[in-house]
Amino acid sequence: MPTPVLLTVDDDPQVLRAVERDLRARYRQDYRVLRAASGPEALETLGTLAERGVPVALILSDHRMPEMDGVAFLGTTLPLFPDARRVLLTAYADTDAAIRAINQAGVDRYLLKPWDPPEEHLYPVLDELLAEWQSSYRPAFEGVRVLGSRWSPRAYELREFLARNHVPYLWLDVEGSSPDVARLQGTPEARAGLPLVELPDGTRLSAPTPAELTEHVGLHTRAEQDFYDLLIVGGGPAGLAAAVYGASEGLRTLLVEREAPGGQAGLSSRIENYLGFSTGISGSRLAQEAVTQAKRFGVEIVTQTVTALRADGPYRVLDLADGSSVSGHAVILATGVQWRALDVPGLAALQGAGVYYGAGTTEALACKDETVYIVGGANSAGQAAMNFSRYAREVVLLVRGGSLAASMSQYLIEQIEQTPNIRVELNSSVVGVHGQERLEAIDVHCSASGETTTLSANSLFIFIGAVPGTEWLAGTLERDPQGFVLSGPDLMRGGKRPRGWPLNRDPGLLETSLPGVFAVGDVRRGSVKRVASGVGEGSVAISFVHQYLAHV
Repeated sequence: MPTPVLLTVDDDPQVLRAVERDLRARYRQDYRVLRAASGPEALETLGTLAERGVPVALILSDHRMPEMDGVAFLGTTLPLFPDARRVLLTAYADTDAAIRAINQAGVDRYLLKPWDPPEEHLYPVLDELLAEWQSSYRPAFEGVRVLGSRWSPRAYELREFLARNHVPYLWLDVEGSSPDVARLQGTPEARAGLPLVELPDGTRLSAPTPAELTEHVGLHTRAEQDFYDLLIVGGGPAGLAAAVYGASEGLRTLLVEREAPGGQAGLSSRIENYLGFSTGISGSRLAQEAVTQAKRFGVEIVTQTVTALRADGPYRVLDLADGSSVSGHAVILATGVQWRALDVPGLAALQGAGVYYGAGTTEALACKDETVYIVGGANSAGQAAMNFSRYAREVVLLVRGGSLAASMSQYLIEQIEQTPNIRVELNSSVVGVHGQERLEAIDVHCSASGETTTLSANSLFIFIGAVPGTEWLAGTLERDPQGFVLSGPDLMRGGKRPRGWPLNRDPGLLETSLPGVFAVGDVRRGSVKRVASGVGEGSVAISFVHQYLAHV
């Protein structure tokens, strides 16, 4: 397997040698460091690397160079290595150009000259960028292999499951011609049914469900103990924040997540307005770091579906889908929300076969040189459009309203406007889909003109708002008509406590109608639907848990 490359580019020989020296001193164990004295020379080097299949992890370029400046050069490298991290080395006087480059040329970060000492001004930035690149890098390796059709809903479900749980895997399309495809297609398991999953030990599974695959890939499905101080349901930003703060403050904490840590935020290709990350951070990366942090404090994480919540005297009990149960002193509900289904005849049958809810993290590379349609006008849709624009020939954003300004952050609107292969169609809704085994076309209605147009389409990604999946709480907790969990002041009607409330005090700020059970993040009525607010609620809830436990 070829060693990933770090490429540095500068027309000043002295600066070029200094950058190369510092890169080798830090990264030579894991990366091959190459240099080039100009943009054209670097492009020639990158072309050769691309032909040989050598991965490029980082491209660091000076800005002021003859023939081709750094911004133009880095922008030109996008088609060759779209996943490589790009850093612009610049003088203080050029910082405005550097900031514009972050929005226009795919630049991930800029660094000021001089960068001495590198331990303070160079390595921390590059360490973060390389860690993010490594988290999405899929080298050839002896690990999990998935053989199937791109248009198979089950294959898509398995790939999303593995990707979101950060389980490295190799995707093998049945239409491909690699030796692995030929080898696996001839096995009895493949003939029994696709998709086929081959595990590192040689075990093969025919068309497994994610639940059947869970324990095979090292995920835990059963709690190690019967009783905990704190039970958390949901592993999105709010749940992970609660887990980190709870465990760090000495609470024996169990987090139960149905699918994969990160929630909807974990599906975001880039969160650019989260405090502390000036060039943004992917939802997957944020979730991975949060999980690592939680485990470091001793949080136990299991992959299971919670089917019921009940009280057993002073204790709170979670019933799980496998028939087991787990008890604790207190519970935090952080189950988030699910994507709202698009009500179009025949669309459900094509889900996973060209129709996808959410960002479709595993589909971006598959959409190379295609036209991708995205339904929605909020930040999640805008972030997905920017991500797909790196691979697709064209991205069409279908927006029901007459403007993006009402639902999308201004920074995303500006980025979309500056991306030439993104086209925004306002007043547009998908009203029909066509295709038998996979999506082949969509009907788009324009409310302004009254016309409906049929367009060829292979990929449709839907971001049209979300609903809470709280049906399992019916009869246990009070919810509003949309299913959001009521908490704190929302439970007080006419100054009276909720029916059946057993304590001689009002419900706490995030406390639900069952004492000792708290709701945080998107599942709570009245919450602000932002990653930062979910993290804030999750961390604040721990103080209320402590108050509750002090009087149990």
